[in-house]
Amino acid sequence: MSDGEVSFRPAVPILRIFDVDKAREFYCDYLGFTIDWEHRFDDSAPLYCQVSFGSLLLHLSEHHGDSTPGTRIFVPMQGIDVWHEDLAQKQYRYARPGLEMMDWGFQFTVIDPFGNRLTFCEQRSE
Repeated sequence: MSDGEVSFRPAVPILRIFDVDKAREFYCDYLGFTIDWEHRFDDSAPLYCQVSFGSLLLHLSEHHGDSTPGTRIFVPMQGIDVWHEDLAQKQYRYARPGLEMMDWGFQFTVIDPFGNRLTFCEQRSE
């Protein structure tokens, strides 16, 4: 290894999607993410895009080799009670997650229209 310092930035999960409109409804309209950019090799090619919510970045891909449907990600966060209440107010037809108290903190899990599970957790400090 060289004398230079090695550093890492947070990983960006890639989640498989199958329907762009359903992905936008779930990630943008319901969860509140913003689409940062979209890429297609041509008009009939699969979509690859980045969505963000604050510092959380996710890549969504229609490409069959990019990820496995049913992936689960764990997202540490702050302000879970406020965000959970905001999501509950939206009365989203396909998800009404409950806020759970676990040994490690409060969490809730949502499942996107493609079977991917996103668990958001506000961990307790010891």
